Amino acid sequence: MLYFALQAVGSSVLVVLLAIATGHLHGWHDVADFTARIRETLQQPGMQALLVMLALGLAAATILWLVWRRSPRLWSLAQPPGFGFVRPSRLGLLALAVVIGLLAPVLGGWLTHWLAQGHPVTQNIQQLGENTPLGWRIPLMLMVVSLGPLVEELLFRGVLLSSLQPRWGRFGAAVLSSVVFALAHLPGLDWQVFALPALWLLAMALAWLRLRSGSIWPGVMAHAANNALATAAWFLAAHAG
Repeated sequence: MLYFALQAVGSSVLVVLLAIATGHLHGWHDVADFTARIRETLQQPGMQALLVMLALGLAAATILWLVWRRSPRLWSLAQPPGFGFVRPSRLGLLALAVVIGLLAPVLGGWLTHWLAQGHPVTQNIQQLGENTPLGWRIPLMLMVVSLGPLVEELLFRGVLLSSLQPRWGRFGAAVLSSVVFALAHLPGLDWQVFALPALWLLAMALAWLRLRSGSIWPGVMAHAANNALATAAWFLAAHAG
């Protein structure tokens, strides 16, 4: 909850600072036109991508620091309650993780479109990428396939899974943490509930990788591969344009 709250609050603060830095918001006399000034700032090329990268970086860095400060000994423990920042039990699981990550958006997209029954399926991150200049898409994609998967795997397959396991067991903890993962991503999907099954199945696959390998890295790699394939459409759209 804190991670997503930091992104929301951080975005609000950062957009005001960006508006001031770019000269779109000069002082208190602009407060009456505050919304218009902020909208004007975000319409500048690459500004929305910059805002997302700054907010994600701020939230991720804060969460990583807080988790490390609170539980430094758990990072190097393979199985829950540890967070699994160790070598996987089988290196072959890293290759399997990449395959899972590449298949997930394809199969998940098919399932979501089937459940949507003709309703348009959109994602905020896809719309953001397609409306961002090509030069800004590269650093944005790097953030989406690196820092994003790392901090989300730490939170959902590290902290949350470990917290739930003593009460609910391994399977129950995997199911419940996957439900929370799916629900947490609904705002980014414009609350399209027919995307929940695909998100839940992806999260279950990531939880299986975490528990099977005794490491967080296969899940990070699968998550990164999933995000990379999902965001590859940005560059295809730019080439088609």
